[in-house]
Amino acid sequence: MKQKLPLPLWTIAAPILAWVAYFGMSLDLGNLYAIVLAVALIGGVLAAVHHAEVVAHQVGEPYGTLLLALAITVIEVALIVSLMLTGGPETAALARDTVLAAVMIILTGIIGMCLLVGGARFKEQVFSLQGVSAALVTLTAIMVLTLILPNYTTSIQGPEYSPVQLGFVAVISLVLYGTFVLVQAVRHRDFFLPPEADGNEDVHADPPGKKVALLSTLLLLVCLGVVVLLAKALAPDIENAVLKAGAPKSLVGVIIAAVVLLPEGLAAYRAARKNRLQTSLNLALGSALASIGLTIPAVAIVSMVTGMTITLGIDMKSTVLLLLSQFTIMLSLATGRTNILQGVVLLVIFAVYLFTIVAP
Repeated sequence: MKQKLPLPLWTIAAPILAWVAYFGMSLDLGNLYAIVLAVALIGGVLAAVHHAEVVAHQVGEPYGTLLLALAITVIEVALIVSLMLTGGPETAALARDTVLAAVMIILTGIIGMCLLVGGARFKEQVFSLQGVSAALVTLTAIMVLTLILPNYTTSIQGPEYSPVQLGFVAVISLVLYGTFVLVQAVRHRDFFLPPEADGNEDVHADPPGKKVALLSTLLLLVCLGVVVLLAKALAPDIENAVLKAGAPKSLVGVIIAAVVLLPEGLAAYRAARKNRLQTSLNLALGSALASIGLTIPAVAIVSMVTGMTITLGIDMKSTVLLLLSQFTIMLSLATGRTNILQGVVLLVIFAVYLFTIVAP
């Protein structure tokens, strides 16, 4: 009698084949090999989403979404730090550009898509207003302190913090993010729990079991690692394609950030389609907070160790779009109910963000 696998075979094979494809780059198989890497990346993303859902089902909300947000953000931060250490002074604005792209993609692209899909399928969706408000308050404070305030300090010229200021803001970012995680996971966990949905099989189905959840956790980390590495490997091909199209080089950072955020975005989308908007918002807002709250302290340490100057302040155009996005999100989620309109508005802002990158 054949023994049944604890997980679908493709979710185990996809990350393994993706790693094989990644190490196959050393064989120099030509330009068309980029297509193989792209297919491997998509397989890794789909497998990561499946394993994230298995883990989330086992540990429950909000721990599952918190785990996925933390895992991919830690890997993303490691990628940024490694690129900064090898790239030198030319990468002074890398952390800023990556964080800004990630936040804009999450706030307007991912959340907008979730609200649009959920509104189209269910007309209205509900969520816990207390949890979302806590996330938005924390996110607003961190965004202003890290991306906007550097433009207005006078200790050093330009959109940069002095070493003392950078260290202080790094500590503040950790305090704010750490407090949010404490509230989400311990003190006020009920603020982040999704409302029970009648007839939702995912809510009432039996958990997969500890062994399966542990296996999925390990495979999730394997998937996320190869997704980030493949995104980095495809970066030169993406850059060449962008330059051939006549688009600004800054679009490359947005594309790479979008690729890295694919597992989170797809997981949030699938949750919204199942009428679990709370899960989508937990994942999206938690990812935005983790992206800033962990990246800024990490690059601050790099700056202190290497003496590299870190550029954090964003330009006026980006400031306007970032504040517009945050203001719109806060109004859209102010009632605890959403419909198709809020999703369309956010996606329009996302389209404007992309358009102003291509046509500044």
